[in-house]
Amino acid sequence: MVERAKKRSIKAGMSPGTLVHIGAKRVGESRIRILDYDEQGVREKNKALLDECVPFRDTDTVTWIDIEGLHDIAMLDQLGQCYGLHPLILEDILNTDQRPKTDDMESYIYVVLKMLDFEPTTLEIVSEQVSVVFGRNYVISLQEGREGDLFEPLRERIRGGKGRIRKMGPDYLAYALLDTIIDHYFVILEKFAERIEMLEEELVSDPRPETLHQIHRLKREMIFLRKSAWPLREVVNALEKSESDLIRPATKIFLRDIYDHAIHIVDSIESYREMLSSMLDIYLSSVSNRMNQVMKVLTIIATIFMPLTFLAGVYGMNFKFMPELGWRWGYPLVLLVMAGAAGAMIHFFKKKNWL
Repeated sequence: MVERAKKRSIKAGMSPGTLVHIGAKRVGESRIRILDYDEQGVREKNKALLDECVPFRDTDTVTWIDIEGLHDIAMLDQLGQCYGLHPLILEDILNTDQRPKTDDMESYIYVVLKMLDFEPTTLEIVSEQVSVVFGRNYVISLQEGREGDLFEPLRERIRGGKGRIRKMGPDYLAYALLDTIIDHYFVILEKFAERIEMLEEELVSDPRPETLHQIHRLKREMIFLRKSAWPLREVVNALEKSESDLIRPATKIFLRDIYDHAIHIVDSIESYREMLSSMLDIYLSSVSNRMNQVMKVLTIIATIFMPLTFLAGVYGMNFKFMPELGWRWGYPLVLLVMAGAAGAMIHFFKKKNWL
């Protein structure tokens, strides 16, 4: 099971702004990538040091600083001092259980949301918190550092000069990062839809206890997905309606587009939740119907044997003066009566469509 319980209680009693990493413990160094670009060209450094970010702070180009790994508190503290990040913002970055939100700090805007992936073998959602900070000429993205990187296609677009990204500012780059993360929610929803369709077929053909376990597991993951996706509407809507000079009117049109995506995602999640709830009812009904069929067969068998048991009980009594016991054809006659009674009852059941 994916570990999701974040021990926020370790910050109890500490002063606001105290930097404590809350999340999965990582080993190794944090990875820093620098991608600086304008319309004329791109300058890239894959394994940069934090000191190498300082010269890009006051340039006229757009600088994208991507950091993987949040466990290096000293490095993040130094980064905050370099770019003037508030201690409360750094605290939110280190708290990987943060609810998606956005904060306008005048000189920069902070956005935090969940980047999700779906593990089909365990039917679980893998979550990674992503924080995005963008200012006048820079964008800083901070990831927990899980395997896989959704942002590589975006880097290829920047390197190749495809689209309008190199003609736009850091606000458009921040939009592109959010768009990449939110669009991946549709991939997860498609995988959920495929799994739900398979479960529906199992429910109709052969419902088993394992099917019930899978339904409960998917319901739990859907609750987590809803918790991650529901605040996205508020985040994107706040960015679209922001009066900050850091977000240009041309970028707000694109923000409106991912707001529509967020609405679509939330609607799809609600639909799938209702489907899973109805599937649970279908499973219980299927199990009940199967039990009814078993009880029906057993009841018919018991009903057929009731008169036969009665006849066998009567002629099994050891009374001395029973005239039928002295008949030569008494035994075959009783068997014939039993067979006739059983046949008559079977014919009656078939006439009533009970068989």
